[in-house]
Amino acid sequence: MERIIQITAGRGPAECTWVVAQVLKKVLEEAREQGLDTVLLQREAGEENGTIETATVAVKGKGADQFVNSWIGTIQWIGQSQFRKMHKRKNWFIGIFEIEQQKNASFSENDIQYQAMRSSGAGGQHVNKVSSAIRATHIPTGIAVVSMDSRSQHQNKKLAIERLIKKLEDEKLIQLKNHVGKQWENQLNVQRGNPVRVFTGTDFKKNKVDKSYKGTRQKLKNDLRNENN
Repeated sequence: MERIIQITAGRGPAECTWVVAQVLKKVLEEAREQGLDTVLLQREAGEENGTIETATVAVKGKGADQFVNSWIGTIQWIGQSQFRKMHKRKNWFIGIFEIEQQKNASFSENDIQYQAMRSSGAGGQHVNKVSSAIRATHIPTGIAVVSMDSRSQHQNKKLAIERLIKKLEDEKLIQLKNHVGKQWENQLNVQRGNPVRVFTGTDFKKNKVDKSYKGTRQKLKNDLRNENN
């Protein structure tokens, strides 16, 4: 099981990019504690040192669903601005969204077309007379590789398959990164209020989230009041 999340400051100020950096650390630490594998697919640094505008993480392993679901939503940090000491605002919000994965056709050797060809370069008469090199083409994508490392056509075919699989995996990662780069709507959708997790202070301690709707409504009123001041 693999899930992909994006942690973003949206259009928030530098303080929010600092929160993104702290939340990214928390996500990676918690995933490691739960025995999950993570891959940092993308990270865009903020303007201030140690800050991050947005980061995208792939989470893999048993329990990835529950882990990701526990983070998706609005994250709130309550604390004094790290960059504007006299700033009155104490509540900062960032968002965690899931990135929908692109559908990829499953790999099958039936999709590979092989073509025997003569090797080129140094190697004596053998290279010029025997078609031992192999070109392997993945028909659905058109991606092709050539193997001429060995004098054995069978060995070259095996190497060509390995290289083709690696190239397809690299292409999938490139497409995923491009797809993530287009998720600009997430930058606009960070919602204030009703956070799934709340952290406080420079030590970024986790606070319990009050699920009471009454408490949420009152908190939203207080946040709006503070921002209008």
